[in-house]
Amino acid sequence: MNNKLKGTLFGVVAAVAYGTNPLFSLPLYALCMTPDSVLFYRYGIGGALLGLILKLRGESLRLKKHEVLPLFLLGVLFSSSSFLLFKSFLYMDAGVASTILFVYPVLVALIMAVVFKEKASWITYGCIGLALCGIGLLYKGDGEPGLDVVGMTLVLLSALTYAIYIIIVGRIASLKLPVGKMSFWVIVFGMTVFVVSTKFLTQLQPVPPTLSGWVNVCGEAIVPTVISVLFINISIKAIGSTYAAIIGALEPVTALMIGVFVFGESFTLRIAVGALLIVFAVILVVSQNVVVAGLKKGWHKLR
Repeated sequence: MNNKLKGTLFGVVAAVAYGTNPLFSLPLYALCMTPDSVLFYRYGIGGALLGLILKLRGESLRLKKHEVLPLFLLGVLFSSSSFLLFKSFLYMDAGVASTILFVYPVLVALIMAVVFKEKASWITYGCIGLALCGIGLLYKGDGEPGLDVVGMTLVLLSALTYAIYIIIVGRIASLKLPVGKMSFWVIVFGMTVFVVSTKFLTQLQPVPPTLSGWVNVCGEAIVPTVISVLFINISIKAIGSTYAAIIGALEPVTALMIGVFVFGESFTLRIAVGALLIVFAVILVVSQNVVVAGLKKGWHKLR
């Protein structure tokens, strides 16, 4: 499997995994847990599980001095994005918030073009446009009042912090950190945000002593945390920040399917068209990566 295809497939898995956030978090909210507590357990259990896996594989988790600051910054950015998104669920429908979050590919592309002078093809910007059109159609606001300003601000800040996280991961590739080790420390350092937000654990709520409580806490720790972090980091290193961000448009599609099949939400023609636009945008990105990689390989053979 060539590097471009591998990065694309891992990006798809990461997007689908991260899109399951509402599946586990909303039942915990229904059990009266706060976003701070949910995320603390998510990162704590996820970090412990990932650390155990890496140790069993014989991988070292020791950091060098020059690696600490970049990984601490990544951890704070990643967990801050999660915290802001989960907070927005308190002010607006989780599906709407999860959909608005996906302005981050636009932010990634704009930051890369303006700050780092990265040249993007018209196909890239076309894919961003298609994904945004699809996301706009997925907005479930027909006949409902306008979006809450606080919720909108929180989710837009979440998108910005996630965009910066993706860019920094791409820019620090020179550190040549193993993906597992980097992901572990991102999660561990990220817990500092929730330690502070719970006033140094004095306001931390216990996990509800029910099967549902523990299943959802562990599910939140494994699927949208360990799997998502590992796979998105692999994807970014393989295909770059912009392409990985665009593939992330599959996340709201995942949230949509969960809403329809798990929570019984409606599935209209408008929603179907929006989902198809997003999937089509992702297919274009996948095709572009595979075709380019194939052409380069063929050219080298001819030479």
